[in-house]
Amino acid sequence: MTTVMKHRPAGTASGAEHDFRVFVQGIAASLHRTAYLLCGDWYLADDLVQETLAKAYSHWRKVQRADSPSAYVRRILINESRRSWRRNRNITVHPEADMTDITVADMSDEVVNRAELLQALQSLPRRQRATVVLRFLEGLSERETAAVLGCSEGTVKSQTSRALIKLKSVLNRGDI
Repeated sequence: MTTVMKHRPAGTASGAEHDFRVFVQGIAASLHRTAYLLCGDWYLADDLVQETLAKAYSHWRKVQRADSPSAYVRRILINESRRSWRRNRNITVHPEADMTDITVADMSDEVVNRAELLQALQSLPRRQRATVVLRFLEGLSERETAAVLGCSEGTVKSQTSRALIKLKSVLNRGDI
């Protein structure tokens, strides 16, 4: 189910709509990047972000009252991606051949090319992938990551450790 935002003439948005638009402008790029790194497909990532923002809009008052609205919306994104993974369990996602359009500024290009890194990320179990994406590619702390994933900081630490070990072995062996 998607929520449709009614369009009003410019300058007539209510305070809540204006606040939501400002919020979306500040977080949209990060949500798209996170969604892509979680699922490995730009089209699915766009769908995930749209579903996430529709849910955030429909619960905007609750989102605004949260201690961290961005963490709340990231949690919606993670939940939506889990639903998507369950629905598309048997669909194999092949990362796009041209990975030059990724906007993440990172040092991974100096270590391994983006396609290999993305394939290695896709080889991780979903929870480990989410942990690595949130911690290292989105720069969230262990506490923030735990809040987004709805788990303890200890779980974040153990999932991160396991993920890094697997990434290191996959990238060093070239099993991707």
